[in-house]
Amino acid sequence: MAIEHFSTLKEHLSSQIIGQEALVENLLIALLADGHLIVEGPPGLAKTRAVNALAQGLEADFHRIQFTPDLLPADLTGTDIYRPEDGTFVFQPGPLFQNLVLADEINRAPAKVQSALLEAMAEGQITVGRKTYDLPELFLVMATQNPIEQEGTYPLPEAQLDRFLMHLEIDYPDAEAELKILKLTRGEAVTSNANHGEEKASKKEKTLRTLSQSEIFGARDQVLNIHMAPALENYIVDLIIATRQPKKYDAQLDSWLSLGASPRATIALDRCARARAWLHNRDFVSPEDIQAVFHNVLRHRILLSYQAEAEGITPNQVLDHILTLVAVA
Repeated sequence: MAIEHFSTLKEHLSSQIIGQEALVENLLIALLADGHLIVEGPPGLAKTRAVNALAQGLEADFHRIQFTPDLLPADLTGTDIYRPEDGTFVFQPGPLFQNLVLADEINRAPAKVQSALLEAMAEGQITVGRKTYDLPELFLVMATQNPIEQEGTYPLPEAQLDRFLMHLEIDYPDAEAELKILKLTRGEAVTSNANHGEEKASKKEKTLRTLSQSEIFGARDQVLNIHMAPALENYIVDLIIATRQPKKYDAQLDSWLSLGASPRATIALDRCARARAWLHNRDFVSPEDIQAVFHNVLRHRILLSYQAEAEGITPNQVLDHILTLVAVA
């Protein structure tokens, strides 16, 4: 059964990424909902390790791209290579043709690179010259941003942010998790330095069952067939409408918001709530599922007013307030 295989994958991710349970679950939700993630948090919180561990558990390829100000679109998409022996050009695919792509510090690349990534995320294809090339059917981008250092960065436009299924905020692990991380990395170092390290690593790889791409697509079909009551569909719509027409709900909310969420947010909230219900081995969506993914789906899709920013109001506080105003039908 597909849910059992995903439970095994979740256990594998949790053993490799300690203290970041929300990141683990939302990685799987994004995989099931066929969407992309943007993760914001300080350096050293296992963001690269998370995608790499996910790739190990899937029948998939992984590539990490370090975004820098001198990056070119061809560094992502690939380019035509000239062959002097026969006078022809041959397309050399870039890293975007992998199944899982980590775009590290995405906001450090200029607009031309952002537009190339936007086409890949939105259309599942890239264009080089006059030719368009399809990307793999299984394609997931996890982009990271450093919330601390903003010098020399290029803020992502709203149109591109809207293409991300979810925006996650992660923080440092607690002391107990930090101790587990210390022991895990020490054990890995000992294994790699031992003479029989390769043998142990190979045995470990054999015990991990990788999910095939057909199993992933089958699980996505099951997620789409999860039952959602009409009252909960109305609840999702009401939550989104509250970001667009805040005056209907509360004068304070109206003063905080300058732009609400797009219809992509409605679709994303529906898909993510279904995926969470499926991961928790239920065949129906509950209000808890919707509320659990609400902040991650909406955090990057609303624009705060100048008044809200002046008052130090955060998107999370606005979304908390919306949940108190909109009742479950």
